[in-house]
Amino acid sequence: MVRLQPDPFLNELTSMFERTTEHGSVWVTLKHSSDKSKAQRNKMKIAGENIEFKCLIRATDGKKNISTMVGAKDHQRFQASYAILLKARLTALKKRERKDKRKLAADSDKKIESSKKKFATPKAST
Repeated sequence: MVRLQPDPFLNELTSMFERTTEHGSVWVTLKHSSDKSKAQRNKMKIAGENIEFKCLIRATDGKKNISTMVGAKDHQRFQASYAILLKARLTALKKRERKDKRKLAADSDKKIESSKKKFATPKAST
């Protein structure tokens, strides 16, 4: 996995979205991370040092993996750029078909009535 600075990461993410417009997917994951091992964090905690946590962002299209670390100082700027990129590139999403609630309620009532008729057993006369 290639670790990039935030701006080149966004450029590469844009090219990933362009490659997969007709066919394919891009997966983006975000993770809270300190970029230090657990042993190093424990030593820093014992020494009373501040541990700076960052956001680890990974992206893959199945063929190429890229990642970046964004600190608290750069987070607002990165988030704004990332939001603009998503709004521009997620145009291929399909609108969800919304069904009329009244129609759904009527259909479910019909199904319940028909299932009751199927499972109703006639009483045997004695």
